[in-house]
Order: sequence, then C-alpha cells, then structure tokens
Amino acid sequence: MSDAARVFDRALGRRRLTRALAAGYPDFLLQRAAEDLEERLAAVLRRFERAADLGSPLPLAVPVLAGKAESVLHMAEAPGGRSDWVGDLERLPLAAASLDLCASLLALQGVNDLPGALIQIRRALRPDGLFIGCLLGGRTLHELRQVLLEAEAETAGGASPRVAPFADLRDLGSLLQRAGFALPVVDSEVVTVRYRDVFGLLRDLRALGWGNALEARRRTGLRRDTLMRAAALYAERHADGDGRLRATFEIVWLSGWAPHESQQKPLRPGSAKARLADALGVPEIGTGDRAGG
Repeated sequence: MSDAARVFDRALGRRRLTRALAAGYPDFLLQRAAEDLEERLAAVLRRFERAADLGSPLPLAVPVLAGKAESVLHMAEAPGGRSDWVGDLERLPLAAASLDLCASLLALQGVNDLPGALIQIRRALRPDGLFIGCLLGGRTLHELRQVLLEAEAETAGGASPRVAPFADLRDLGSLLQRAGFALPVVDSEVVTVRYRDVFGLLRDLRALGWGNALEARRRTGLRRDTLMRAAALYAERHADGDGRLRATFEIVWLSGWAPHESQQKPLRPGSAKARLADALGVPEIGTGDRAGG
C-alpha cells in the first residue's frame, strides 16, 4: 500500500493500545458490543466447529462465541489483552477455509485497507461460514470533530485532522459484497455517552488507545488556547439541560456468509408466479402508461 493510501499510523495505534491495555482499558463500549453480539447470534439456530475473535481489544466475545462453537481462539492486535496470539487484521495469519465463525468487535475501523481485511476474513471462512462484527461508523464523535476543527482554525489560523474518518453506513454493505460475502446485512446503533466536560471525553479516548493516529496529523499537540476554545464550543452546542455533554458513538454491525449452494438466492427477473398489482388489489400500469390514464 502506498504512503498516500495510508490513513492511519498503525504502529502508533498499536503502541497506544498496548499502553491502554496495560493501564486498565475501559470496556464500556466493548462490553455493550459483546452483549449485542450474543443477542444477534441467538437468532442463528446452528452450531459451528471453529470460531475466532479477530482483533477485539479484549476477549469479551470469546465466551459469547463459545456458546455457539466447539473451539474458539482470540487474536489481538496488541499484547496485554489475554489473547491466544497477536496478529494484524490487515495480514491475517489464517489458512483459507479454516474457520466456521468469525467475529470482530470495535477493531476494523482502525485498518487502512478495510476491503482487503474483509476479503481475508471471507477467505478464512469455510463455505456457509458466518462473519459478524462491529466497527465505529461515520457519526462517531462528530461533535468533537466539529469543535476541534473550528477552534483550531480560529486560534491557529488553520486546522489539521484530529478525529479519524469513520466508514459510512451506505458504503459498508457494498464492501461486504465486494469481499464476496453472501446475504450481507448492515445496520447501526447510536450510543450516546455523557460527560461532565470535554476533558473527561478526551481522557476516555486516551484510555481506549484512540488518540490521534492519523498519518496526516499535526505532530505537535493541541495548543492550550485551542483546547479551551474547543471546550467552550462543545459546552455551548452539545450540552443537555443538566449541563452534561453528549458524545456520539455510532456502532455499525456487519454480517455476511461465505457462499454455499444451500443459501437463499434471488429469483430470476420475470420468474414470478403472481403479479404485485393483484396482491395489492390495484390496476397494473404498464411502463408506457401514465398513472390515472
């Protein structure tokens, strides 16, 4: 991958995650994701043989997967998370068709080549194997992104990117299809976390290892006047009635199956046995007719 195509400094991101895990990683979002994963897998009425949790910072998905699979492994991207091995979501150390079930919680938003990572996950699945995972979506931290850009433009005469760009919900379904998944499903949930001030939010982001790791970041830290102006803008625009500040996290869920001949397939165009107009009880309008004519 060329330097121009790299959005994230992955080495820096792994170092920060390693420190975060050693310091006591706050798992409030990850715990919620693990609970959602359990609920989603409950609707899958089958058992799997081999499963893996790929990249989740802590192995909170492992007991969930163990309820559906005979054996489960956890691959972390940084040491310190009680994993079976440390690997890289962009270079998965997995043989083709070696797994029946893959999960990944809040990790894929940090890769530079998301299409490539999804293709590798798809190749690691056996036919009729399932991938289900979540990552941060485009609305995540939109409040912080907005006020940091505006505050830095006001105080420093220009702005640099401070909050990562997250994938848009509409694009992710297409990426699943491009990766070769059958029956792709994408949906999202907005989680609002409230803070006393913007500094509490920034402390949590550092504790999660989610500091600015963009390749295009300014190498100097935020100036004090920029930070104070951002705090004032945040309090002015994103406070509730009790004065606490809202921070948005959009969690986007992806699922897809490795293709298999037993799966449902769309009907051929023109193969329907009944007309939609008959089912709705309305007259049928031809392509050259005008409604009401």
